Formats: sequence, structure tokens, C-alpha cells
Amino acid sequence: MQFGWYVNDWANAAFSATVLTVFLGPYLTTVAKEAADAAGNVHPLGLSIRAGSFFPYTVSFSVLLSVAVMLLTGTVADRTGRHKELMCGFAYVGSLATMGMFLLDGDRYLLGGALLVVANISYATSVALSYAYLPGLASPDERDKVSSTGWAYGYAGGGLLLIANLVLFQGHDAFGLDSGTAVRICLASAGLWWALFTVVPMLRLPSRAGVAPSRAAEGPAAAGDGEPAGGSLRELARTLRGMRKHPLTLLYLAAFLCYNDGIQTVVSQASLYGSEELGMDQTSLVTAVLLVQVVAIGGALLLGRIAHRYGAKRTILGSLVGWAVTVALGYFMPAHQPAWFYALACMIGLVLGGSQALSRSLFSHLIPPGREAEYFSFYKVSDRGTSWMGPLVFGLAYQLTGSYRSAIISLLVFFVIGFAVLLKVPVRRAIEAVGNPVPERL
Repeated sequence: MQFGWYVNDWANAAFSATVLTVFLGPYLTTVAKEAADAAGNVHPLGLSIRAGSFFPYTVSFSVLLSVAVMLLTGTVADRTGRHKELMCGFAYVGSLATMGMFLLDGDRYLLGGALLVVANISYATSVALSYAYLPGLASPDERDKVSSTGWAYGYAGGGLLLIANLVLFQGHDAFGLDSGTAVRICLASAGLWWALFTVVPMLRLPSRAGVAPSRAAEGPAAAGDGEPAGGSLRELARTLRGMRKHPLTLLYLAAFLCYNDGIQTVVSQASLYGSEELGMDQTSLVTAVLLVQVVAIGGALLLGRIAHRYGAKRTILGSLVGWAVTVALGYFMPAHQPAWFYALACMIGLVLGGSQALSRSLFSHLIPPGREAEYFSFYKVSDRGTSWMGPLVFGLAYQLTGSYRSAIISLLVFFVIGFAVLLKVPVRRAIEAVGNPVPERL
């Protein structure tokens, strides 16, 4: 069962690495510019926006929609016990939309935007549902290891396909392809990879995630199976009210929201910082992305082993110190020195996978039994739906100072505040408060 869950991370990470991180942003921007008017604007839904802003606006729009879809789907999954069917269903919708990106030639920017919205919502929802399996996959003391291994599988799968796609893109002339066709093949390959490997979790995972059906049936999540969608909406409202009964879980979510916003902003803005402030060329930037993917595999496994000895909370706190040091070193990094930039990428990779994997496993202890999908949907909202804070601080710092170095160092505030809030969370008491067994090491 664990192997099927690991392969699910292996499958969906291709979308994140190949599509969102590397290829789609620049290519969809080029397609939008082909459709732009003389002023450089495109007009989706009658709105006039700069062609260069179409991709980030579309991503933001998809994130806002994914919040509602994740919350409703998580509630439906816990009520019906059909976690696997919903998880794989969204995975296949997302993979088909991603494969459809092969059609993005000429000036079809609206098609690209629509496919991106569908794929990104499907990806977020499928991943949130997969997280719900963690409490049922391992005992409390094994959960950090299982979560870290899953994260390592994700980086390995995403990195392997990304390497193959970069070989294709860099050598497209030798394959008789123009650059645009090569990019479209790379985008479609991520959808095909996602679809093929989703077969494994579809065959290996049980229908219901988290606790056993008999336990889930004792809670309110199972109290209305078979009711119409209106029942799920009412259940979602009850969940929102019920979360106030678990303030320590909410305190942990607040800490995660803060430091993870810093993590996501460092990852998303590293290429911009590298190109604009450090003078890195495209080859250096791509090499750094690959280094992050590869080193993150070892980082996730290493921090998982450390957590087994010292506990997840202490290890996460240590990783946040590592993030703060990384950001500080990035501020002082000399320009036009690729070797130093690669070293920074390795440092990011070392703490990236482990900090996120252990955050996931620690949160799994803080969820009331039978509510896994609902609570992990809220967890993913804090992961994706609030990631505007870091970019906003980054952008404001640059606007006020005109320096990307000032922008990158401004992100320290997220790690400092996140560290302070997490330090205040009494994890043992929080686990006991939701009625879960307490692991030996915290």
C-alpha cells in the first residue's frame, strides 16, 4: 500500500517540475505575445492585460478556484469514503488537460489558459486527497519516514522526466524539431507520465484513506453517506465551525502558513533573482533547477532519519534555521559566479524536501480521525491559496529599494515568525486534543 502512495508522488511531480516550474510559463507568455495587439495587450474575457502578465494571472485564478474545489471535494471524500476514486479521477482530468497542451501553437493563448486552470485545479485537489492517506499508511512513529520517502519519490520522478525533457529541448535541432514543438512535446509528456503512473496507486491503494471505515463511521464525516451535494456543503460548514474546537491544530496551521509561504517564494523567485541580480544565463538557471530536484531527494530522506531520532518538530525547526541561513547567504552571494549559485541551489534542495515532508507528517497527527481529506484540504489551502504574501513582500521590497538583494533578504521575516509560532505549539497536547495516539518522538 505504501508503494502505491509513493508512486502517486512520482506520477504527479512531473506536472509540477516540467510544466509549472520550467516550460509552461515562458512558452505560454510567448503564445500570448503572438496574440497581443499593437500595445502588447491581450483581451481574455474582455479584460485588457499585458501579455507578459497572462501566465501569472492565470495561475492566481486557478489557485483561487482550487481552494473551493479542494474544500468541497475533501468533504465529499470523507463522507463517502471514495478517496481513491476522486483522487485518481482528478489526476486523469489533470493529465488529459496537460497532454492537451501539445495543441498550444500559434496564438492559442486562451486555450493554454483554460488547460492550465483545469490542470492546476486537478493537480491541487488530487494531491490534497493523496495526503489524506498518510495517517492510515503508517503507525505514528513511522509516519515521518513514510512521508519523507514519498517526497523523495516525487523529486526523483519529477527530476527524471525533467532531465529527459531538457535533453530533448536542448537538442531539438538534432531531433529535427523547432523549439516550440519541442516545448509542446515536453508539456504533453508530463501529462502522459502522470496518467501512466497513476495506474499504480489506482490498483494498490484502498478506496478510503486515513482511518479504517469502522472508525470513520463513528464520526460525523460518515453520518450522512449518500446524501446529496447539499449535505456536503452543510458538512463543510460544520467542519469550518468545528475546527475552532482544535485551536492548537489551527496554531500549527498558522505556523506552517507563514514559513511555507517563505519557502514557496524562495523557490518561485530564485530564477528571477538568479537572472536579474546574479546575472545567471538560462543554462545556469536550468542546471540549478535540476540540482534542487536531485539534492532534494537526499534531503528529504536525511531529514526523515533525523526526525526519527530527534522528532519532527525539532527537525522542522532546524530546517527553518537552515532556510534562514540560505536566504542570508543568497543576499551576500557574488554575481556572475555560477558555482556559488549552484551551491545555493544545493542548500535549497537539502532543506526543501525534508521541511515539507515532515510538515505533512506532523500535521497528520493533528487531524481528528475520519476527517483526513477535509483537514488536508485546508492544509493545501495554506500551501497554495495564501502564497501571495511572500511574493507581495518580495515585490514591495524591490519596489521600495530597487534591489533584488533587499527583496530576497526580506523573506527572512517568514522563517523567523514561522519558527517562533511553531516553537509555541505544544504538539503532544495538540495530538491528545484530537484523540490520536502520541508518537514516541515529537
